Amino acid sequence: MPVTVLLVDDEPLVRAGLRAVLAAQPDIEVVGEAADGAAVIPLVRQLRPDVVAMDVRMPLMDGIEATRAVLRIVSDPPKILVVTTFENDEYVYEALRAGADGFLLKRARPAEIVHAVRLVAEGESLLFPASVRQLAAEYGDGGGNPAARAAMERAALTEREAEVLRLMARGLSNAEIAGRLIVGTETVKSHVSAVLAKLGARDRTQAVIAAYESGFVAPG
Repeated sequence: MPVTVLLVDDEPLVRAGLRAVLAAQPDIEVVGEAADGAAVIPLVRQLRPDVVAMDVRMPLMDGIEATRAVLRIVSDPPKILVVTTFENDEYVYEALRAGADGFLLKRARPAEIVHAVRLVAEGESLLFPASVRQLAAEYGDGGGNPAARAAMERAALTEREAEVLRLMARGLSNAEIAGRLIVGTETVKSHVSAVLAKLGARDRTQAVIAAYESGFVAPG
């Protein structure tokens, strides 16, 4: 089955460019478009996309609020890929904190756009880990978020789960973590699932954000 994508951006040329790049792939299907975050909820309910590629800055409802709304209202929500002009943007970090699964630069090359959609859909690796680390260093309270620290303490990760979380933060995929720890991929998946459950994180991106904001992993 192809990865289905909903495009949300107030610039028609951006939507057209993304559609042209993604529709050229045999394993990706663009199922709809919207010009503002306010239109996301009904379209997600109607089209059930796997991924929403969503502009972070829009006039009526921006990508941050739209992300929160999708995750709050929609059962079994899609993956959300924030599309932005500027990489080092507080809006991007806030979207990640709100539950977005990754971000993509509008100036990205076609191959990078396709890779981002596939990676977010698979959910087994962190998209642009170095950039997430940089964003966390600038906007993530320097590991001094009391709520994040308390949540990390309550999680009571085992030594192996803690090791897996550190490797996740470095951007390693499940297969790469398995190779590093000399265990099977299914074992890594079990550890990742345990980490997410204990942290109350929707996916590995939110788990890594929590790791940075709690000071469990240093973003520098």
